[in-house]
Amino acid sequence: MIVVIATLTIKPGTLEAIRPHAEACIAQTRREKGCIAYDLNTSLTDPNTLVFVEKWETREDLTAHSRQPHLVAWRNASAPHLVSRVIEVVHPEKVETF
Repeated sequence: MIVVIATLTIKPGTLEAIRPHAEACIAQTRREKGCIAYDLNTSLTDPNTLVFVEKWETREDLTAHSRQPHLVAWRNASAPHLVSRVIEVVHPEKVETF
């Protein structure tokens, strides 16, 4: 199993603008092959910090996810609102950071 932790910092006041796009991406991603879990959390202490926590059966499933049209649409919709993004891919033997 692969675990992904994607931490996004968004511009203040933009959460409501991107929420529908995130919800659409989440709903479609949960139906993808190899998706075990895919959840979005908002920080309790900073409403401008969002954390996606994902679980995938294999790295190949995660790679296929990165090419899905709904993920591309989410990235395009959220891009103007992002301040930063850090993605950690946790494997049993290593951690990738992007």
